[in-house]
Amino acid sequence: MLHGAETLDDAGVISVPGSDRALVQTLDFFPPIVDDPVDFGRIAAANALSDVYAMGADPFCALNLVGFPRSKLPMEVLGEILKGGAEKLAEAKAALLGGHSVEDSEIKYGLAVTGLVDPDRIVRNGGARPGDRLVLTKPLGMGAVSTAIQKRKGSAAEIAEAITTMATLNAAGALAMQAVDVHAGTDITGFGLMGHATEVAEASGATLVIDAGALPITPGARELARRGILSGGTRRNRRFLGSRIAIEAGVPEEIVSIIFDSETSGGLFIAVAEEEVDTLLTACREHGTRAAAVVGRVEAPTPGVTVRVTPGA
Repeated sequence: MLHGAETLDDAGVISVPGSDRALVQTLDFFPPIVDDPVDFGRIAAANALSDVYAMGADPFCALNLVGFPRSKLPMEVLGEILKGGAEKLAEAKAALLGGHSVEDSEIKYGLAVTGLVDPDRIVRNGGARPGDRLVLTKPLGMGAVSTAIQKRKGSAAEIAEAITTMATLNAAGALAMQAVDVHAGTDITGFGLMGHATEVAEASGATLVIDAGALPITPGARELARRGILSGGTRRNRRFLGSRIAIEAGVPEEIVSIIFDSETSGGLFIAVAEEEVDTLLTACREHGTRAAAVVGRVEAPTPGVTVRVTPGA
């Protein structure tokens, strides 16, 4: 085993005897967060594949994981979900080997994914160094928009934009990482920006400083957050992280809510040396990531604080 669960990283990595590649293993599944079953399949698949990309690996193959209430819904709905997932696997050039389903009271879908990685190029969530810059490759705010969909709020254009973002593979961000020496990386999903930033900080023995003013936010999310339309993960994440997060005066409350909110299929969060950050940003734009923003820096550890959030300029 080259990398396990010690630092709560995105996936496990195990060597293959006689090979110059290692296997990356992960899985993820959840209930629907959008109405259209094909879109749900795309988003769930992109979310599961994201952990492989975050480790610097290429998806290789996958298995479907399905819970479905066949006594309540037509099987055609399941077919549409699987169609969406298959589309994303084809885009990722990963083989679908089959899967397993159980009857459940609600729909659940996701993937168990195997990736391949050069053992010398594994991206871990530990290793960020003081002076590093922090880059984010997708906008935040998916939790707010997903909740708005469930509550029948939010504009059609804002919802469509968020669905496109969530269904976008992190393949472009993974390709961009190859242009630089990445010190640490992860993807932003259920624990929100603050939860995953905390994991990077603690695994690296450092304190991360996030510039709230530099954060890319999906259209409409700030207004939704002002109205209190947020996922239940916001409160859970904030309560769990507690005093480890230091919020400076002047950070807007809606931004505070968004950075604690659960994200679905969020972007890559990358720590890279200051002298390489422009190279990384250029690579992100060339490969077409949904965002390419420097959102903070890494500092020497501050006792009791893993992440400090500043209002920025």
